[in-house]
Amino acid sequence: MSVANKNQTLVKYRFSWLAFGIKVYLCVLITYSIRIQLFAKKMEKKIKVAHLTSAHSDTDIRIFHKECQSLLKAGYDVTEVTLSGTERIENGVKILSANFRPKNRFDRMRNAATQVFNLAVSVDADIYHFHDPELLRVGLKLKRLGKIVIYDTHEDTPRQILSKPYLNAPIRRIISFFFERYENYVARRMSAIVAATPFIRKRFEKLNKNTAEICNFPLYAEILDNDETPLTESQKNKICYIGGVSVIRGIKEMILAVEKCDIQLFIAGKWDDGLVEKMSQLKGWRKVNQLGFIGRDKLNELKRESLAGLVLLFPEPNHINSFPIKMFEYMSAGIPVIASNFDLWKSIIEKDESGLCVDPKDVDAVAGAINYLIDNPTIAQEMGQRGREAIISKYNWNIEEKKLLGIYDDLVKSK
Repeated sequence: MSVANKNQTLVKYRFSWLAFGIKVYLCVLITYSIRIQLFAKKMEKKIKVAHLTSAHSDTDIRIFHKECQSLLKAGYDVTEVTLSGTERIENGVKILSANFRPKNRFDRMRNAATQVFNLAVSVDADIYHFHDPELLRVGLKLKRLGKIVIYDTHEDTPRQILSKPYLNAPIRRIISFFFERYENYVARRMSAIVAATPFIRKRFEKLNKNTAEICNFPLYAEILDNDETPLTESQKNKICYIGGVSVIRGIKEMILAVEKCDIQLFIAGKWDDGLVEKMSQLKGWRKVNQLGFIGRDKLNELKRESLAGLVLLFPEPNHINSFPIKMFEYMSAGIPVIASNFDLWKSIIEKDESGLCVDPKDVDAVAGAINYLIDNPTIAQEMGQRGREAIISKYNWNIEEKKLLGIYDDLVKSK
């Protein structure tokens, strides 16, 4: 073969490889362009989230006002599925109701999960976030459908069962034992676990590495303005309790204690069935003012006008490691807290010097704490101010919101 022919062959060979390279480059470029377009379309489509509850109201503070609103603000399409209530769009959240009103707690346990599941499936959300232990099987079914599912555990339910007054002690222990094993089984299979207290987080992170502690701290926007002006006479004469009213939440001891003090007790919350009649026989009842269930504006007004807030839960298994929202809301209002002397609570209240911790079953100790604050209004006001400062710096929803959004971001990226 002549030199000219060899050169011609070499040129053709090089051009063929160049053409091949151009074709590969164009294929890669087209593929990359398509992927960018698909990603852009995905970003344009909001991630759909559904929060599920069968035991909470459709405007529950943690579920609706905190978690749903935080997700909505972050750009998610948020739906709340509830057992009963009015279907509507409120503050940007679509609220759906199964319109099921159980006859009693056992009817709810039997049928609520099915009602919520059927409605939840119709939403076809990308992420499901459920809040009640009776919905564990709903979470498991949704996970098997290939959905991202988050279990938000507000309470340490196995320990809570041990305090149920409508069950006798042996039955409580049996139910608690088997429920904990079932809850553990489901928890291992969830996409993530959200725990409302450090104790619950420590329990579940052994089962599911994707466990986060998101405490039910007050909304930053609701931290009340509070100056350093002296307490008024009306504040010195009023103390408040906010929340569900029951024997194991210390209502009897509160009433007996105010009988020993020159003060009025204002109670805002729902009473256990038949409890008002029993408590009305006690000395001190004449100083009780029942407000029932009132709105958040009225609650804020009540806290602002009170000398202190009471949270005197009995040392039940589920109480001693809990973070009662009322304790932090009293602090956010700038009033001192009179609380049960649990180690966890003392580590907050005594460390920040924001109140007094007492034996919740010792009426004299409770009365002594109230009288101390009545006799020392300046100290009471300083305690309240320190509590409010602690809320601003470390116990508020803005901090917890970042953790919630972090979980969602990680789940969306891993989808």
